[in-house]
Amino acid sequence: MKTALIVGATGLIGGHLTRKILNLPTYSKIKVLVRKPLDFQHPKLEQIIINFDNFDKLLLVADDVFCCLGTTMKQAGSKEAFYKVDFTYPFEIAKAALQNGAKQFLIVTAMGAEAKSMFYYNRVKGEIEKTLTDLNFPTLLIFRPSLLLGERKDSRAGEGFATIIMKAFDFLTPKKYKAIKGETVANAMLDLAQKGIIGKQIFESGEMQAFSS
Repeated sequence: MKTALIVGATGLIGGHLTRKILNLPTYSKIKVLVRKPLDFQHPKLEQIIINFDNFDKLLLVADDVFCCLGTTMKQAGSKEAFYKVDFTYPFEIAKAALQNGAKQFLIVTAMGAEAKSMFYYNRVKGEIEKTLTDLNFPTLLIFRPSLLLGERKDSRAGEGFATIIMKAFDFLTPKKYKAIKGETVANAMLDLAQKGIIGKQIFESGEMQAFSS
């Protein structure tokens, strides 16, 4: 029986992942790193309230780490704040978890992630992928979804309109670029975490569509 650690449990993907993983017999304990308590409890769930800018690294003990952290430039308010959420926090958490014996690290980045991209968003996503690769986890699984579908606690400007357009032209859109449900990404992460994959593997949005429930 293993322990899982989830970062970003209050987000679209992380919310689905947290509720689903509690039903998996593979894990005897589910730890979530949160700024404030979740609105539900479970016998297997351990909520760790932390300040992401200053946390006790000894708390990050788990076999499998699921990182679903992410924000937008508008929500963050600046490039520096965005970088902190999408690069610094995942990196510090990954480094601490690896030092504490974690075997698998699974992270959601984005379609088009590329460390040399001319687009800042994609560049930061690519940089965190590269940095995590350099940590040499026994298993590193990277998930690159396209536009995410699903109900969010926070609305993101532009995504509502983009969702309408992508749904309207879904039949014309190549599989790789189709919008994908946050729940489907969560399903893919949970399923692939059980496969015993060794080394680094990247899953593009089109590949994850097969895990739609």
